[in-house]
Amino acid sequence: MRQRAARDQQRLDSGAITSPKDLENLQHEIASLAKRQGDLEDIVLEVMERRESAQERVAELTERVGAVQGKIDDATARRDVAFEEIDGEVATVTKEREVVAGAVPADLLKLYDKLREQQGGIGAARLYQRTCQGCRQELAITELSEIRAAAPDTVVRCENCRRILVRTAESGL
Repeated sequence: MRQRAARDQQRLDSGAITSPKDLENLQHEIASLAKRQGDLEDIVLEVMERRESAQERVAELTERVGAVQGKIDDATARRDVAFEEIDGEVATVTKEREVVAGAVPADLLKLYDKLREQQGGIGAARLYQRTCQGCRQELAITELSEIRAAAPDTVVRCENCRRILVRTAESGL
């Protein structure tokens, strides 16, 4: 468009065109080309501004992604450390359980494992202030009387959830 406008301007300045109508048309075309060039330059400027704005937004979002990725990496590292700790605790507790299980009669251990499987992992519950901590139900007075009368080494069970009850000084007997 610039070349065409320069060529037309050169034709106009050279004096090769003598017809007034052709001169007027050429001047009108040069003015039209200049207006069109101005419009296109405005469009280019607007596009450049939008591009610059988009690049700033991309930079901002890239920075935010980096920050979020840093948080994810930190959380992942903390999770991995926690898993290692949990795995260590599981190994320790498993060894302790094996030692304790060795001292428990086989029939009681079998009952405990069966109850544990049925009750979602908890086969025994503490009796605390006349309440089974497994099902959170307060035991009836007759049940409490039977438990009081039972020998300390007798296995007692909750009538509601059937878990083995562990009696302590806080049982409320």
